[in-house]
Amino acid sequence: MPGNVGRPMPRLEDDRLLRGNGMYLDDIHLSGSLHAHVVRSMHANARIAGIDVEGARRAPGVRLVLTGHDLGDLNGPLPLLGPHPSLLAPRTQRPLAVDRVRYVGEAIVMIVAEDRYLAEDAADLVQIDYEPLPEVVEFDDARRGDRFVHDDIADNVAAVVSQVRGDPEGVIRSAPHTLALSLDIERSCGSPLEGRGVLADWDPRRQKLTVFDSTQSPVAIRQGLSRILDVPLDRLEVSAPDVGGGFGTKIMLFYPEEVLVPYAALRLSRPVKWTEDRWEHFISANQERGQHHEAVVAFEDNGRILAVSTDFDHDTGAYVPYGIAVPAVTGTHLPGQYDIEHYRYSGRVLYTNKPPVSPYRGAGRPQGVFVMERLIGAVAKRLGTEPWRVRRANLIPSSAFPYDTGLELHDRSRAIYDSGSYVEGFDRMLSHVDVEAFRERQRAARAEGRHLGLGMATYVEGTGVGPYEGCAATLNSSGRIVLEVSVPSQGQGHATTFAQIAADVIGCAAEQVHVVTAAGGPTAVGHGTFGSRAAVMSGNAVAAAAHALRAKILAAASMLLECSAEDLETRDGNVFVRGAENARVSLADIASGANPIQYPGTDRPTPWVSREPGSDAPVSLSATEYFRSGQWVFGSGAHGVMVEVDPGTGRVTIDQYVVVHDCGRVINPLVVDGQVVGGLIQGIGGALLERLTFADNGQPTTTSFLNFHLPTVDDLPPLVLDHLETPSPWNPLGIKGTGEAGIIPVAAAIAEAIEDALSPFEVPVTSMPLFPAEIRTAIDRTEP
Repeated sequence: MPGNVGRPMPRLEDDRLLRGNGMYLDDIHLSGSLHAHVVRSMHANARIAGIDVEGARRAPGVRLVLTGHDLGDLNGPLPLLGPHPSLLAPRTQRPLAVDRVRYVGEAIVMIVAEDRYLAEDAADLVQIDYEPLPEVVEFDDARRGDRFVHDDIADNVAAVVSQVRGDPEGVIRSAPHTLALSLDIERSCGSPLEGRGVLADWDPRRQKLTVFDSTQSPVAIRQGLSRILDVPLDRLEVSAPDVGGGFGTKIMLFYPEEVLVPYAALRLSRPVKWTEDRWEHFISANQERGQHHEAVVAFEDNGRILAVSTDFDHDTGAYVPYGIAVPAVTGTHLPGQYDIEHYRYSGRVLYTNKPPVSPYRGAGRPQGVFVMERLIGAVAKRLGTEPWRVRRANLIPSSAFPYDTGLELHDRSRAIYDSGSYVEGFDRMLSHVDVEAFRERQRAARAEGRHLGLGMATYVEGTGVGPYEGCAATLNSSGRIVLEVSVPSQGQGHATTFAQIAADVIGCAAEQVHVVTAAGGPTAVGHGTFGSRAAVMSGNAVAAAAHALRAKILAAASMLLECSAEDLETRDGNVFVRGAENARVSLADIASGANPIQYPGTDRPTPWVSREPGSDAPVSLSATEYFRSGQWVFGSGAHGVMVEVDPGTGRVTIDQYVVVHDCGRVINPLVVDGQVVGGLIQGIGGALLERLTFADNGQPTTTSFLNFHLPTVDDLPPLVLDHLETPSPWNPLGIKGTGEAGIIPVAAAIAEAIEDALSPFEVPVTSMPLFPAEIRTAIDRTEP
């Protein structure tokens, strides 16, 4: 498909967004809207002895006060996503807590008033009688056996996920070398530009419920709300307006507010709106990361890794809404690009009195990569060699693809790497880094009292999660191609990349293609945006729909040009008769010719294409097609980073960062680079700046950007970005996802670089993130 695909085309949506013309949830104002406020728990673990809301109900401007008792049967457990045999004791949150709260921020009461200020004032009148219970905050608390998040789960274990490939225990016992590491990855959160938000409106005249939701999956929200609220699908529409960042936080199904706000609109027959403030995001939006690993590696004298084994605990918070997805992804992605014959993982999913966990950009992969790469660094140190040599010696060769890992993903599909060139990608990264030149600079800097360090990491990224995605493509009367998809964009550039795909199929400019997200109504044709699946699933659906539409365009044009469709070609928004450049018709004229209505003001009547060829049906210049897949595809990459560490302050400065990534066929290099750089800066935040902390009683102590530090443009180092393309054989476009690629290996690479910089002090790096004070403390421990 020449022309558009592969071209670094500026994003079509940016002009609107950069001029302030985006339409985000909080920009939508419906006449007569009421505003909701949620009263949340101030205790991490407590029984509720009583809730008194009478004062709030009498407060000025209040129109509705809801407790769990008011909801009745609606207040049952919210859906469990991805049931799995590994789930031993799954528990999901109720819309409103009734007799027990299990984390600070859990919803207890919702107040709806004429404006937000009145709702928040009324919240001060709600009286809740708590009976505090011992809190389960850290892993040690969960393991000790005398305090519980759920009274009927005595060991606080929600699930145990485990798999074995080969005989790792036997190999470890007989191996010439083994070593073990204890490794920790702390909690973090998405922190999107726009917090969560829901606006719902029930129209009693049309008997229709309309919901606007800042979500990554409006289609799934619509399906679920129909069942939960008993509203027929044909009377329910859910749309995601512009979404100011998702990062996985907004793929949660369901947050309490996504049920409560539509329910309140139904009750009051007025629009009801709720928007999350930043404090609420820190205490009630889902979070991720939090794992502790005890890992063992067995290896030979030449650095060849024989076996890897890890036992880990995963902090799932107070509930397990997303099943085993995150810890299972950690386990299945941990071996990464390395050909390790013997491998096992076993993870305990533990309840704690913290906000629930669901996927956050990377979704378990950064944890697995951190473990694997720290093991490689330890192997290299034991053998007295460069870590890059150990990595290169263990990479899966290109001849091994498709490479069956022998592991099962959490959706029961097999983890088979479809394609890749790991050695080539790694060597490209090495060429950009130039290890020998760096080592010379490092030696010279140390002579001056400066400490430089080099770190690397590789990864794989399972993407393209199925089962299907669709696209409805239409040629409208103005000659524009309209693509309707069900994957909302949170900044990924869907309006541009999908337009490029369709434009090359149909033969027009990408600017002639308009992409819209289905409003969760009857025309919705897919699932949503998550798991780096949009380009793989929707991109291929777009191509299929565009091919089907092109066939209809050619059929209509053949009647207008009085020739066979086989004699036609499309180019530059026109259909030509081959060999006769003057015999052509534009897409706009074809659309007009297929429409029996002649609009006033036209210079000449357009011949009417009245029938489909060989049929009595009217011409339809639209097509809906689907792409289905039950098999993930796997992107990959190699990162290298050079840092300087000041031993006196512990400050880490990133001097340069190198990324070589492979997402299969690249649709738009600018968009791919944007995704990689966006993930990279988030990864830098996760490695050096961001950590959610909790007091011993479960009170969150990071509840604003004053103490949870996000990276800024000043934290973005000089970059080298390099594309490697090994198209996937498992979809027609050869695409692999790249939405999470940038973030996955960052903490691991920076950890190795810090440890390398501080090698004179022999400071081990076994946890992330790593703050300057912690580096300074570690140095103090090693100094005489």
